[in-house]
Amino acid sequence: MVHLPRQFGEFTITQSDRAGTIAYRTGLGVAALCFAIGTTLVLQHGNNPAAIQALTPIFACFWIALGISLATIHIYMVALHRLLQVFWAIGGAAALAVALSFKEPLALAVYDRPATLWGIGFTFVALTGIYFKEAFCFNRLETKFLTPTVPLLILGHIGGFLSTDKEQFLLAVWSALFIIFAVRKFVQPIPQDIGDKSIFEYLKIKNNASGALVARESHFG
Repeated sequence: MVHLPRQFGEFTITQSDRAGTIAYRTGLGVAALCFAIGTTLVLQHGNNPAAIQALTPIFACFWIALGISLATIHIYMVALHRLLQVFWAIGGAAALAVALSFKEPLALAVYDRPATLWGIGFTFVALTGIYFKEAFCFNRLETKFLTPTVPLLILGHIGGFLSTDKEQFLLAVWSALFIIFAVRKFVQPIPQDIGDKSIFEYLKIKNNASGALVARESHFG
């Protein structure tokens, strides 16, 4: 265990904290690998039915890995953390609905019906939230590019204002930067990802106090 002084008092980094951070980074690593494999299949074997079919389980693995990262990420704002998890869940539910609604493979169904991204795209909204958090907290160059790249590609496909070549280029850039981001996370000092635990404790106490005050006012109101 490591004891550190911080903004609202000293706190301790435990083995549980470290395990959670490792799970967060592992989830990102698996998600990035799945995304890279999927991108390779799309760009180099897009006309191969077996490759397109394989994208469905690859997406499922990507979605689960992203969920693990969202469960173990450290974000001071609890409401934002929960919102990203809700987006992830909506995206997964939408993907399942699309997969069950059409006979063709998931990737082909989504590509041919851009409007489905209004649902499945929430998965990538959650992922973009992670990119934004990492860019804001750690000033990461790759996530500064990823944050606008993801919505540009998705909205571009929905709106039809990107050519196929531009979509493929953005997809390749996204995949490459995602891998770079995931690899760099594994060499980052673990305490940085854990953050200032005293802030978490302060916010928890503050929220509990606010809840108690509201309950008291309701009781005597």
